Amino acid sequence: MRFSRRETLHLGITGLAGLGMTTLMPFSARAQGDGYKTDTGEIVIHPLSHASFVMQVPGMVIYNDPVGGKALYDGQPPAGLILITHEHGDHFDPETLAAIVAADTRLLVNPSVMEKLPSGLKEKASAIGNGDTTTIGSIAIEAIPAYNTTEDRKKYHPQGRDNGYVLTIDGMRVYIAGDTEDIPEMRALKEIDIAFVPMNLPFTMDVDQASSAVAEFKPAVAYPYHYKGSDPEAFAAKVAAATPDVKVVQGRWYG
Repeated sequence: MRFSRRETLHLGITGLAGLGMTTLMPFSARAQGDGYKTDTGEIVIHPLSHASFVMQVPGMVIYNDPVGGKALYDGQPPAGLILITHEHGDHFDPETLAAIVAADTRLLVNPSVMEKLPSGLKEKASAIGNGDTTTIGSIAIEAIPAYNTTEDRKKYHPQGRDNGYVLTIDGMRVYIAGDTEDIPEMRALKEIDIAFVPMNLPFTMDVDQASSAVAEFKPAVAYPYHYKGSDPEAFAAKVAAATPDVKVVQGRWYG
């Protein structure tokens, strides 16, 4: 469901009318989350902190890279699925996981995290590597590579270890990039409705890399996340100049 080609994708709470072709939409007045219509329901996104967010989808609640302690998730619906992209502490926190998993919560992780999970959490987890696919409930999930390409950054996220994810949810495709630079596998993505794109040096991309990648694969909506120290407004301006059909939306990841 694309803004440029399908009219059913929209922000359900405040709408995108009057925002212009590409804009950085502040999070104030969106405290209940951002809503996007699917074929039979709605995806609602709740940004929490840095790379952590909750995404309510038809039939399931998904937590992405939940860290920061249980209190951060108080008031959120229980997780049916937890996605973990990689092992760094701002994405993988066993103490937070142990505090928020419910009896029927499932975890989907990369193989390196699988090795590091405590036994009680490992029983709830499945591992998926780059290029692999799986289905959980009605959601098809593909593990997309996430890695550094700049020579002095390769030590942070070596090729082949960490995951991004593409989720197909009730007729929509959601890309969660994880920690990565501007890689060919990202640029090759097609028909992405919602994309979460990092820009946080030296670990991921700078604003130029992130905006250039988004201009290439053209998601309908792009969320800058994991952007501590970067300028999301500069990102939005560069996206607007390169591909005005992409909507840039800012979540309250910090403060």
